[in-house]
Amino acid sequence: MPSDFNEFDCSRIKTYEVGKQTRKVELDNVAGVWRTGGTMLEFIDSLPDILAGKDLKTVIEAISSAARDNKPVILAMGAHVIKCGLSPVIADLIGRGIITGLALNGAGAIHDTEMALFGRTSEDVVAGLKEGTFGMGAETAEFVNSAAVYGQEAGQGFGEAIGKRIISTNAPYASTSLLAAASCANIPATVHVAIGTDIVHMHPNADGAAIGACSMRDFRIFAASIENLSNLGGVLINAGSAVVLPEVALKAFAMAANVGCSFDKVFAVNLDFIRQYRSEQQIVQRIRAMGGKAVSIVGHHEILLPLISAAIIEYQEA
Repeated sequence: MPSDFNEFDCSRIKTYEVGKQTRKVELDNVAGVWRTGGTMLEFIDSLPDILAGKDLKTVIEAISSAARDNKPVILAMGAHVIKCGLSPVIADLIGRGIITGLALNGAGAIHDTEMALFGRTSEDVVAGLKEGTFGMGAETAEFVNSAAVYGQEAGQGFGEAIGKRIISTNAPYASTSLLAAASCANIPATVHVAIGTDIVHMHPNADGAAIGACSMRDFRIFAASIENLSNLGGVLINAGSAVVLPEVALKAFAMAANVGCSFDKVFAVNLDFIRQYRSEQQIVQRIRAMGGKAVSIVGHHEILLPLISAAIIEYQEA
C-alpha cells in the first residue's frame, strides 16, 4: 500500500556546474609532501594553507616582519610556559631582539626566580598540601619578597627589580631567567601580581605595600608599551595566561585608546592548549573590534612556541 503522505518532488531541484563555482579548499591550499633534508621554512610552507595551518603562517610572518622593521613584539605569558621548559627558547628570542617586551603574572616571576636560583621549579602541590609544606620554600620567598622591597625603594617595577637582583647576586642559573635576559637586553619586563595568588604571599616577609607599589608601576610600564605598540604597529602575544594578563591588557588598551591611540596596526596572537573565555575576548575579539588583526591557535606550548621560534629565526637569518 503506498504512503498516505506526499514526497518532495526532487525534479524541481536546480543544479549548477561545479567547475564554475568556487570552493573553500583548492589544490593551492593543500599540504606539500615532506622531503628529507628540507629547511624549517620549507616545512612551514608545506603546511596546508587552511585553518590553523594558515594562522600559524600568518603569526610567523607577522612576528618576523615586526622584528625586521624594528617594531614591538610584546610577549605576555603565564607561568605554565616556564613550567613546560621553554625559558631557553624565550630567552633566545629576547637576546636576538625579537621579543621587545615581556609581561608575567606573579607565578611566572616565581618560577623564573627558582629556575635561576636552583635550576628547578614546580613542586608537588598535592604532596605539599598533605604535609603542610606547599609553597613554604624559604629562599624563594626571601628573594622575591626582598626584591619587591628593593624595587619600591629604588622606584623600579617588580620585573626589573627581580631581573637585576638575579644578575647582581650571580644566581647560579641566571642564564635561564627571562627576567634577567630582559634586564640584559634593557627591555621592559613587568610582573602583574594578584595578592594572595602566589606562594610568596604566605610568608611573613611579604610586604603588601612593596608588592603593590612595584606591580602598580609595572602596570603603567606595560600600558606605556601598549601605547607604543599601537602607535608603531607590531605584535602582542598572549601565551598561557587565562585571566590576569588578558585583563591587564584590556585595561592597557583602554588607557591607550583614551589618549587617542588606534589599533589598526596591531596584530594580536593568543596561544593556549584550550580556548579560554577572557583571552579569546580580550586579546582576540577586542583587537579585531578596534580595527586590528588577531588570531588564536590552540596547541601545547612545548610544541607551538619552539616551532614558531625556529621559523622566525630562519626568516631573520635568511
